[in-house]
Amino acid sequence: MRRWSGRGCGRHARAAVIAALLSPWTQGAPGQDAAPAPKSRIFSSGYGFVEMSGEELYVNVCRGCHMANAMGATGAGSFPSLANNPRLEQGGYVVDLVVNGRRAMPSFADMMSDGQIAAVVNYLRTHFGNDYQDVVTAAEVQAARR
Repeated sequence: MRRWSGRGCGRHARAAVIAALLSPWTQGAPGQDAAPAPKSRIFSSGYGFVEMSGEELYVNVCRGCHMANAMGATGAGSFPSLANNPRLEQGGYVVDLVVNGRRAMPSFADMMSDGQIAAVVNYLRTHFGNDYQDVVTAAEVQAARR
C-alpha cells in the first residue's frame, strides 16, 4: 500500500480527498434555502464575535452546527433544524436559547452584544422557510439577560 508522502502531486490529491469528504457538511441539500456566503470573510478575534449582520453571524457561528441549509444534523451530537421551524415564531423563545443556551447549545450571552443576538435571531426568523416578520429588538435581548 502506497503512503502519501506530502510531496509532489500527493499533496494535491490529499487536499482533493479532504474537500470531497467535507463537502456533504459544507453544502446545503439540493433545493434547500442555504445561507449564502458573506461577501467578505470576517474572522473574530478574542472571545467576542465581530460579525454584525444576522447573515454574517449565522454563516460564521451557527452554520457549524445547524448546517448551511439550517436543516440541522445528527451524528456525534444532535443539532436541531431551524428551517421551517414553528418554535421560532416566538422571538422571546429564540432569544432565550441564544442568551442562555440549552443542552448542547452554549450560551452566547458573553460572546455577542444585544444587537448581534437580535440580528441573528431576526435573520433566522425570516430565512430558511421561516416567515416571522415581527422584529426582536436589542432592548428585548437586554431584558432577557436579567
